[in-house]
Amino acid sequence: MAQAKQLIEKFWALQDGHDYSKLIPLFADNAVFEDPAIGRVEGIEAIAALLHHLTKELADKKMHFEVLEIAGDEQVAWSRWLWKRPDGDIEGVGLYKVADGKLTSYRDCYAVPAG
Repeated sequence: MAQAKQLIEKFWALQDGHDYSKLIPLFADNAVFEDPAIGRVEGIEAIAALLHHLTKELADKKMHFEVLEIAGDEQVAWSRWLWKRPDGDIEGVGLYKVADGKLTSYRDCYAVPAG
């Protein structure tokens, strides 16, 4: 059983609903979330606040994320995705670490759009 891969598949299935707060239970209490445009966010409370904010911020935007592929094993996984935006798509990669069925490290890698 590829625990990390399964968790990331669940992550992407939940994210498709555009309510990022539904992702909160997937993160460990001491998780770290890293994104080039957002920075480093540490701990479940800070990550929960961020995900609630993103749900509100992105609700009216004409953009979404589309996963292209996911691979992984028990402890690590990665995904390749597209950030579908009105002013041009951005391709990125997510790198994830999982322990005890929860995300402990979440890192997105992509070129931050200008403006």
